[in-house]
Amino acid sequence: MTGRVPSVACIGVIGKHNNPLHISLFPPEERAPLEFQFLLSSCLDIFEARLPHKTADQDFGLLQAVDERLAMYGWLTNTGVKFVVVVDMEGRPATVLDSKSSTAVGLRDADLKPAFRALQTAYIMLLRNPFYNPDEHSPLTANAEQRVGSTQITSRNFIQEVKRIGDAWAPGVTNI
Repeated sequence: MTGRVPSVACIGVIGKHNNPLHISLFPPEERAPLEFQFLLSSCLDIFEARLPHKTADQDFGLLQAVDERLAMYGWLTNTGVKFVVVVDMEGRPATVLDSKSSTAVGLRDADLKPAFRALQTAYIMLLRNPFYNPDEHSPLTANAEQRVGSTQITSRNFIQEVKRIGDAWAPGVTNI
């Protein structure tokens, strides 16, 4: 019997007004987008409940275990943007390159810190783009301007970087 290694099932970026800015699925053809949108929305109450006890730019650790297979981890930036990583505990078959500790059951909160730091760096790089205006992705601004359309992030570089982070992460990886 081949062991299984946890892998990223979904990465969500949620705006400060609790609007989804970006959702990536891994692998996209095997995941139901609507299911993961619901899962990401369900964790917002957990962020709100823990917020008085946390300072900004903090790792929220395990937000919730959805079932025996999926677990959601969260990170809050100092601007109120939330990163959520959904980990599939039976994500992919183990290879000879995977360490024995990677096939063990459970994850430490520290296992996801490199992924969250890489996501935050990718988001900062997006904000540094002079052609990106974060207010365009706010539902408050879109409603005030009576703008119709998505408030999701459409930057190709950001989307590719999130995909790279999701594909590169594995338990025990210290730098992404």
